[in-house]
Amino acid sequence: MRGLAGAGLLMAAIALSAGAGSSASVSSETSDPAPLAVRSLLLGLVRTDGRLVAVGDRGHVLTSDDDGRSWRQTGGVPTRAMLTAVCFSGARGYAVGHDEIILLSRDAGRSWTRAHDAPEAEQPLLDVWCGEGDRGIAIGAYGSFFLTTDGGRSWVSQHFEPRRAAGPASAGADESPPDYHLNCIVAAGGGRLYIGAEAGRLYRSDDAGATWRELPSPYEGSFYGLLPLGDPDRLLAFGLRGRLFRTDDGGQHWQRLDTGTVAMLTGGTRLGDGRIAIVGLAGTVLLSDDGWRFRLLQQPDRLGMSAVLAAGGAGLVVVGEEGARLVSLGGRP
Repeated sequence: MRGLAGAGLLMAAIALSAGAGSSASVSSETSDPAPLAVRSLLLGLVRTDGRLVAVGDRGHVLTSDDDGRSWRQTGGVPTRAMLTAVCFSGARGYAVGHDEIILLSRDAGRSWTRAHDAPEAEQPLLDVWCGEGDRGIAIGAYGSFFLTTDGGRSWVSQHFEPRRAAGPASAGADESPPDYHLNCIVAAGGGRLYIGAEAGRLYRSDDAGATWRELPSPYEGSFYGLLPLGDPDRLLAFGLRGRLFRTDDGGQHWQRLDTGTVAMLTGGTRLGDGRIAIVGLAGTVLLSDDGWRFRLLQQPDRLGMSAVLAAGGAGLVVVGEEGARLVSLGGRP
């Protein structure tokens, strides 16, 4: 029952049903020291300068300098809001979460300052991109879109207005589309960015986020993860009920890939040996040698996972409903 209950909490946090804010804001408080923080709900994970940084519930930030074998909690994080995502470019990083909180670190996650929050908005930010130079983008619920051009010191809210996709799907559509939840953002190289959103929406920018256009979509469910495959035109997109799709032409056409699962897929990474791993709820791990054929490595604990990175050796470091842990993949079949 522990796994089922935890997976429900993880799904709620990812899918926005866990609650986005409250009148008694926790964004202005300081995260408490917690001996079991490494086992608390964690949603975001990134690597920078050899260090792993994970973020999650109650403003917890944890770091590891030994590839996920041990973790320590960062003290003095200036929020108790749930943190949903984190990114770094060198030593500078941003973390985002509920109450529209945006945190800034200039020392590879050792310390953090609050750059923005808006508890009265009662909506979370769900992902963040650290661009080269001083640019960064934070996205979230109801079309939330924030831009920084000064290295994260200040953030400006912008109305997200992508150019509509051409074709039958847009015929007769309202001029002003609904403010869809923007769930994930990734860089694919050469100034190319992609956003995955609810209701099957996918967006692409070819100018580092200055302008956006909607892409044709292969299904109507939410996308919770995007994984570039080493070329700006090659991308995996995944989300509800084990749905996994691949494009090799920048999102103009998509092919559905078999996963053997109906679990929500939430995170993906490329391993040093060329393999691809995708994780999700219910202990789901998908592994591929070529990015086309995936095999299911069901974890017996059935713990939900939110984000994943390659670990040293043949393994993964994951975060999710029971914090941070290592998952062994063994050798190639």
